[in-house]
Amino acid sequence: MLSLVVIALLNGILIGTARTINGQLSVSTGAFKASLWNHVIGFSVLTVFLTVLAGWQWAQWTVADLPPHAFLGGVFGALFVAVSSYIFPKLGAMNAAILVIGGQMISAVMLDWVSAQQMPGGMKIAGVVLVLAGIYLTRKKS
Repeated sequence: MLSLVVIALLNGILIGTARTINGQLSVSTGAFKASLWNHVIGFSVLTVFLTVLAGWQWAQWTVADLPPHAFLGGVFGALFVAVSSYIFPKLGAMNAAILVIGGQMISAVMLDWVSAQQMPGGMKIAGVVLVLAGIYLTRKKS
C-alpha cells in the first residue's frame, strides 16, 4: 500500500510539472497547440513503451473491442490538458493546481455518490470541506 501512495505522490509531482511546462508552452503557441504537442509526444512515448518494453502485440489489438464510452477518457483528458495549459500561466501553478484539486475532490465525491447510490459519509464531506477551506485560505490575501 505504501508503494501505491508513493507512486500517487510522484504522479502528482509529474502532473504539476507537466502542467507548468505546458502552461509556458501555451504562452508562446496557444493552449490548444500546447495540448496537441502534449498528446503527440505522449502518444509517441506510450507507443514506444508498449511496443518495446511491454512486448505489445499490435495484431491482437483492435479498436472495435473497446466500448464506445471508453473514448470519453481521451476527450476529457485532452480538454483537461488544454484548459490547464490555458489557466496555469494566468493563475499561477499553485492557484491553478489547488483549484483543479478542489474540482477533482468534488467530482470524486459526486461520482462515488452516484455509483454507490448512497449519500457520502461525514468523513468524505468533511474532507472536501477542509480541502475547499484550504483553497480559500491559500487564495486569501494576508
